[in-house]
Formats: sequence, C-alpha cells, structure tokens
Amino acid sequence: MSSLINKVLFTRAGFGLTAVRIVVGIIFAAHGSQKLFGMFGGYGIAGTAQYMESLGLAPGHLMAILAGGTEFFGGLALIIGLLTRPAALGLTFLSLVAIFSVHIHNGLFMTNNGYEFALALLGGSVAVLIEGAGKLSADRVISD
Repeated sequence: MSSLINKVLFTRAGFGLTAVRIVVGIIFAAHGSQKLFGMFGGYGIAGTAQYMESLGLAPGHLMAILAGGTEFFGGLALIIGLLTRPAALGLTFLSLVAIFSVHIHNGLFMTNNGYEFALALLGGSVAVLIEGAGKLSADRVISD
C-alpha cells in the first residue's frame, strides 16, 4: 500500500476513540440529513439555502449542498470508520465555519444559540483527525 494512503488510514487509537467517532458521526449525519432531505424537522436544501444566504454565505444553494453533504457523508464515513481522517478534516472545517458565522456572537452556551455544541463536535472531529479511526473501523481493516 502506498505510504500516503497508509498514513491516512493508519490508527493506533483504541475503543474509546471508536466510541467518540461513532457518536460524533451519528450527530453529523443527522444534521446533514436535515439540510439535504428535510428529515428530523429540517428544512431541506431550499430552506437551508435561504438560511445560508441570510448569513451571507452565498450562493446559498451551493453552500447548503456543501454543508449538508459534508455533514451527511462525513458523518457516515465516521460511523463506519472509512476514510475517517479526510472526513474529519471536512467536518473540522465545517464546525469552524458554523462557530464563527453563526454562534460566536451568542457566547458559549447553547441556551443562547452559543457555540458550545459546535465546539464539542469540533473537539470530536479534531480527535479523529489526529488519532485516526480506532480499533473497530474499515480504515483499520484496510491498513492491516
């Protein structure tokens, strides 16, 4: 296997990071399905696009597809542990954008639409980015 691919897939992390990866993946996939498909009370692409435009993230339709796609497919990648570092990189970037474009002005706490939840997801994404997928993952099976 090529050196670059092995570096992307390799992990020494254990079961603890596997648990973090799966939980963070479920949350991101659910949020992505709200944006893309209107599931779980979400607004779908059209409603999300309108919201993105109101934040100054234009073009709203493209931003809705990019954000929803990153959350949904990145979340699925974390859940199964396949290409977790690239997925975590995308989710890290997405979390930073959410924090600084939506939540930062509201303070830390969720009760005021603050950034505490996005910060927790950012922490989980960064942990996966650094450590890899963990013991129970497709990445580990492929890289062994």
